This record gives sequence, C-alpha cells and structure tokens, in this order.
Amino acid sequence: MAGNPVPIPAKTGPHAKILCIDDLRIAATKKLPAGARDFYNSGSTDQLTLHENTSAYNKYRLRPRVLVDVSGCNPSTTCFASPVSFPLGVSPAGLQAMAHPSGELATARACARRGVSMCISSFANYSVSEIRAAGLGVRGDMRHAMQLYTMKDRALEEKILRKAEAEGCSAVFLTADSPVLGVRYNEWRNDFRTPKGLNFPALEWDSRDIQGRTHDDGFMSFNDDGHNWARDIPWLRSVTKMEIWIKGVLTAEDTLKAIEMGCDGVLVSNHGGRQLDGVAATIDALPECVAAAAGRIRIHVDGGIRSGTDMFKALALGAEHVWVGRPAIWGLAYDGEKGVDLMLDTFYNEFKRCMQLTGCNSVKDITKACLGVVRSDGPLARL
Repeated sequence: MAGNPVPIPAKTGPHAKILCIDDLRIAATKKLPAGARDFYNSGSTDQLTLHENTSAYNKYRLRPRVLVDVSGCNPSTTCFASPVSFPLGVSPAGLQAMAHPSGELATARACARRGVSMCISSFANYSVSEIRAAGLGVRGDMRHAMQLYTMKDRALEEKILRKAEAEGCSAVFLTADSPVLGVRYNEWRNDFRTPKGLNFPALEWDSRDIQGRTHDDGFMSFNDDGHNWARDIPWLRSVTKMEIWIKGVLTAEDTLKAIEMGCDGVLVSNHGGRQLDGVAATIDALPECVAAAAGRIRIHVDGGIRSGTDMFKALALGAEHVWVGRPAIWGLAYDGEKGVDLMLDTFYNEFKRCMQLTGCNSVKDITKACLGVVRSDGPLARL
C-alpha cells in the first residue's frame, strides 16, 4: 500500500484556503446542521478530556537535528503487517452518511488512494461488503479493521465477526471503554435522533428500527455491560482468526492485561473524549502504556491528533501508528470524498515535512530523543 511518496502539492484551486486540519474543521462546521455538528464535535459532560486530547500535545517541543540529508525521507511503515504510505489510519467513526451521503464509501476510497488503513464502525451506514468493495476498487491490498462492542446478542456479534473476516478484514477493534454510554449534554439538549433514511447494516437495523430513537436508546438496547476480560477475549479467539485489538486502554495495568490475554494490539484511546470525562489525554496516557508493553504488544493511539506534528510527537513517545476520527468527518462534510482526500494529504504532507525538518529519514528515526517537554522554570527538559 505504501507506493511512491507523493509530492507536496501547491495550494491552488477550490481548496486553497484549507491549509491545515483546523481550517477544515471550521469550513466543515459551517456546512453541518447544528444537531449533526454537535453530535460529531462534542464530548461528554464538561468536555475536559475532549479539549485536553488536543491541547496536551502543546507541552512537547521538537528537538531537530540539522545538516541531515533528508532527500530520501520516506514516511511509509506497516499496519496489520501490510505496507502503508504513512502511519495514520481512519478511526471507526459512526454515522458518516450524516456528514455526506457517500459516507464510509467515500472514506474507504480516499484511504485506499492515499494507501492507509480504515476501521469500520459498528454504526457504519453502509455494509462491510460495500465498504470493503469501495476501498478494494481503488487499491487491491487495502486493509480494514472492524470495530465491535460486546453485545447481548452473541449470535449477532458472531455474525458480524464472521462477516468481517469473510470480507477480508484484518483485525477486530473491541471497544472496551463503553459498558454504558458517556453523557453528552449537547445530544440531550438537541434531542439528537438518527436522521431518516440512515441504516446500520452491521447491526441489522434499518431506518424503521431506529426512527425516533435516541443514540442512547439504540446503544443500550444491544450493548452488554457485563463484558469482561475472562469471558470476552477467549470467546473472540474461538470465533475469529482476525487480530484482536483492545480499543480504549489508558493504563499500564490494562496494557499488561491485554498481553496476558494474548491480544495482538492496544489502541490507547478515550473514545475521543465522548465517554468518561476527566480521564487523561491519550498522549499523556501513551507513555505508561508503551513502558508496560515493553515491545510485547503493538501500541497505537488516537484522540486529538490534528497535525502531522502531533503524529510525530505520538510516534516519538512510542506509538507505532495513529488514528483520526473527526478529521475524516470534517473532510466528508466539507467536500465528500475529495474532502477526505484533502484531509489525508494534509496530514501526510505535514508529517513528512516534520520528519525532514527534524532530520528523520524513516519512522524508525523518530524516538524520544526528538522531543523535549516544557519545564515551568523555562529550560527544555529532555525525555
């Protein structure tokens, strides 16, 4: 999937004013109805974690090496044992067709074109087979993961897993931080309901099943708050050969538990600040998870990543790969598939440029030595 590095394009044409991900957020927000905008952009309760996911990156500073030949800089790496053009994938954001009618199909095509992976949400508005076909139609070796909750209906949960595996998905991302939903005030204030005509094929819900129901109603009707390590991980192993990743880990203890249970990877995540407010920003939780892993399990991270420099910082702190959710939604809302292309190109170009300006020719060159942290008394402290 890596292919040849894509040259940095000049900013001309209809996207000339979209210079960064925050520009994309602002432009997309103007196009979204208030209910959809708040559903996508808001977090739980006081939204402390939502905001700190992004602001926490600001305390880290880059330590560049100069007079390094970076003419051969190559940001490619691997994800799910397959080459990708750079270490970023699109997280399992649900209800993408609310941002643009093409929804996950557009996202899959854009990811395939850029040579990166995508995780399909259980709340996708298109089926796994449709999403896979859209990506594979652009690039034949595109990799997808399937996001899954623990469900009261074990037969349906198994059906989702087997369907995903049969369609060629490489991994299952088990969302582990959601025994119940976090309280999102804006959804309650707006009385948010799934728009008419949108289906959730993976869950076998069509618009008639969900019409008039809140997101909370739908979630609580199928989610199993009795989930646990001892029951669910061995069961997953018994029904699928896909890689098993735990999404929602924020502590060393749970990283060690994932290793003990034989999981393939951990996604350091706080659900984009949409679950328990007041937990650590993912970039602050990442170092203890990396230390606990000690190379025994793969560590990825999502949450609040808004630039190629943020990506670089996450890799310097030990993540192998990062995932973004809301930026893909903003791309869709701004200009459909072309908007997601723009989002991915922006991250790619910023990340590669950051690598070059810090003297890194490959992702393996990105280490703790590339970062410092701002001290209260002024001097930069090395990590």
